[in-house]
Amino acid sequence: MAIKSVGVIGCGLMGSGIVQVAAQAGFRTVVVEASEALLDRGLAGLGRTLDGLIAKAKLDAAGKQQILDRITGATDFSAFKDCDLVIEAITENQTLKNETFAKLDTVCPPHALLASNTSSCNVTAMAAATKRPAQVLGLHFFNPVPLMKLVEVVQSILTDEATVASAYAWVQAVGKVPVRAKDSTAFIVNRLLVPYLLDAIRVYEGGLATLEDIDAAMKLGCGYPMGPFTLLDLVGLDTTMFVAEVMFEEFREARYAPPPLLKRMVMAGQLGRKAGKGFYSYPAK
Repeated sequence: MAIKSVGVIGCGLMGSGIVQVAAQAGFRTVVVEASEALLDRGLAGLGRTLDGLIAKAKLDAAGKQQILDRITGATDFSAFKDCDLVIEAITENQTLKNETFAKLDTVCPPHALLASNTSSCNVTAMAAATKRPAQVLGLHFFNPVPLMKLVEVVQSILTDEATVASAYAWVQAVGKVPVRAKDSTAFIVNRLLVPYLLDAIRVYEGGLATLEDIDAAMKLGCGYPMGPFTLLDLVGLDTTMFVAEVMFEEFREARYAPPPLLKRMVMAGQLGRKAGKGFYSYPAK
């Protein structure tokens, strides 16, 4: 199936990024938020992002307007009635996602594909909540969506090959690089990344080296663009702990268990850049 129109649930950080890349690639795009205030906030942020591209001479005013003209905002799922693909980008809560997919199933056209941007939730459970499980899959974008090239195309045991092929082609059409993965908690990237981040915390907890030296060692010794603690602060310590807990619940392996220091920092509200303090401090500008 050739995808021509796209729907996105959520206009937050990830949702607005998906809306941008879809509309920028020429797709008619519908975005639904829980309220007009959230919708306005998300679209205003998207507009500022496009203004940034204009400032860098990567877009002109006419191009910005063309992108915005392809985007329709709404607060009701009925706006998805003509969409070929709908991507959910809401909070990482399995129950809420299952309920969302059940509702989408009742309003989207029979041919529509339903996708989740989840990084850790069970795609099979979302599919089972619908009457079209063969047309449900994961499309895991990475933050920031307009810049990161990777999308994990996640196939559950219920997803058919035609769905995967259509979604794979669409990901390429919006300028991203798709990789296929099975529906197993954390998929490819987080399955490998999260244990690395947790091990870095354990090394620091054990007193082997300072934060700065661990970060410098991994940057200079492995060629990574940033060290584990800089990355933890960027991703968010609460986000990392949530994904780790989901992985530990799934696999019951000690390497996925959040270290005590991570738990205590999250309890203390030291969540990283967004909180002004994590492993490093970020004074307000």
